[in-house]
Amino acid sequence: MILLLFKLVFAPIELQVLATSIWDDPLILFYTVIGFIFLVAILVLIVAVYLLQIIRQMTKISEQELAKKRGVEWTEKPGLIERFIAWTNRSVPVEKEETIMLDHNYDGIKELDNHLPPWWKWLFVGTVIWGAFYLFSYHVISSMPLQTAEYETELSTAADQARLATKDSGESKIDETNVTTTSDAVALKDGKETFQSICASCHKPDGGGDIGPNLTDAYWKHGGDIKSIFKVVQNGVTGTNMVAWGASMSPEKIRNVSSYLLTLQGTNPPNGKKPEGDLYVPAQTAAQQDSTVVK
Repeated sequence: MILLLFKLVFAPIELQVLATSIWDDPLILFYTVIGFIFLVAILVLIVAVYLLQIIRQMTKISEQELAKKRGVEWTEKPGLIERFIAWTNRSVPVEKEETIMLDHNYDGIKELDNHLPPWWKWLFVGTVIWGAFYLFSYHVISSMPLQTAEYETELSTAADQARLATKDSGESKIDETNVTTTSDAVALKDGKETFQSICASCHKPDGGGDIGPNLTDAYWKHGGDIKSIFKVVQNGVTGTNMVAWGASMSPEKIRNVSSYLLTLQGTNPPNGKKPEGDLYVPAQTAAQQDSTVVK
């Protein structure tokens, strides 16, 4: 009972808040006004048609009375729509078909010399003109793309939008706390290109180390997991040649190059630099080693 009374008291307030939030939206107000104007226009059109029918009926009655006073037979004149249809079709009335009757007949069946309706001729001429315009524009000067090109453009646009949506949904939010190793071939290729163009000057193209440490062994100065590597690439190392790349490189590219660095593990390139730092054992490998110990 208390809950019911609460709803009865506060329901009008909730409805009022909801209505206020809806009408505060300018689009809702705009579409409402447009809909109201459209409805008024339809009503005005209906009233106008109705008034025209009344005027036509009154004119008809007046003409009948006038013809009756003059003692002549009254014949109804075709209306505007009937005259327009007759003009577009140029059809011959039934009572005048003898004027277009051909001389020959087949078993008493005669033929009328009816021509094609003008609207059909106009439509045919229009299609011929459009065909010539289409041929010249699409196949001669190629000023407009064909359907195949439009389809490929739409696919390319959709792919770009999908990539942007992926970036907005998560790729641009990568940081040292949530980064994970990627195995995507495109991402690793991007990481390799970044490594060869930026990192190879200090670590050698094969990762064996030069000014910077060897990246192919299991020894790391600042941690060998993906999050530690990401942090070093992003923030750099103070007092060394390792600068911070976070200001000039996107989080996605840092993730890609960090993931590529991990693929160099165990490659043992020739003339590799001696190990530096501490031995890093991945957590999964360490757990597997502990599971083999007999207690």
